[in-house]
Amino acid sequence: MGLADEVNRALTAAMKAQDQALLAPLRMLKTALVNRAVEKGRTLDEAEALQVVASLVKQRRDSIEQFRGAGRHDLADKEAREIEVLERYLPPAAGAEEIDGAVAAAIRETGASGPKDIGKVMKAALARLAGKSADGKAVNEAVRRQLSSGK
Repeated sequence: MGLADEVNRALTAAMKAQDQALLAPLRMLKTALVNRAVEKGRTLDEAEALQVVASLVKQRRDSIEQFRGAGRHDLADKEAREIEVLERYLPPAAGAEEIDGAVAAAIRETGASGPKDIGKVMKAALARLAGKSADGKAVNEAVRRQLSSGK
């Protein structure tokens, strides 16, 4: 069963249960998936659908930072609840050890030696973490840390 089908089933179940906490993020996700499919002019494959979910999660995380900075904790909490719903549709998250291992392997693979090689290492590390949900910011921090420490 594809991601779009899963979302449709969950949306139907949430409507029947009148679960407003689930309805809003599921409707948002379904709309985003449909919009991206229309942009592409075809049905999305699973990788593209997962990218849509990941971008929605990233948008919510950015919003949380801004809401907390503005003292709007009620809105930040709402966004956090939406992230919880959206993350159900993402693959398991890569842990810190897994990210560090992928970065170390990417550094060896690319022969990176300093900060000028961050882009090459990021690309290789994210390729190694394909199929896992990895926060780009966490990967970038691991790359910078390992390149500066000379690992």
